[in-house]
Amino acid sequence: MAGNLIARSVHDLTAAAWFGGSLMGAIGLNGAAAEAKDPAERTRLSSAGWMRWAPVQTAAFATHLAADLAIAWENKGRIAKQDGVARDTAIKTAVTVAGAAVTLYSGILGKKVEKLAGEGAEGATEPSAGASDELKAAQQQLKALQWAIPAFAAAVIVLGAKHGEMQRPKNVFAGLRQ
Repeated sequence: MAGNLIARSVHDLTAAAWFGGSLMGAIGLNGAAAEAKDPAERTRLSSAGWMRWAPVQTAAFATHLAADLAIAWENKGRIAKQDGVARDTAIKTAVTVAGAAVTLYSGILGKKVEKLAGEGAEGATEPSAGASDELKAAQQQLKALQWAIPAFAAAVIVLGAKHGEMQRPKNVFAGLRQ
């Protein structure tokens, strides 16, 4: 049992951090920042919170990928021999990489919003009527990405659970290639 216990735990905890952190940011941080009285403070406060989260998010991603590699190494024989495991591993890897790219791009947009915070806004992802086109575009993209990111993280968690189910003895036996 101890073969993958640490790697699996780290894998699941870092995916949970990605999911929970992004969802809390979209709902809690951005929602609270929108209540600031000063329109310029709304984007500044949201940006400050996201920038505090960024190092934790980066560490979670790096640790998640290291745990993924450890789990894949431990299961390389099963990946090669059990029907569907290689396919699902490739899908999960693609979803993880796409989610990481979307998260990184969101951070780039967040820096742009932070730079333009002085223009003011209705909320972290809601531009004011007089906002520049650059700020409006960044905030509109962030409005969609703040929900896409936890969706990617949730997909990674679900795919990880599917991998776990594929390791049940009856599923391993049924999936062995002849």
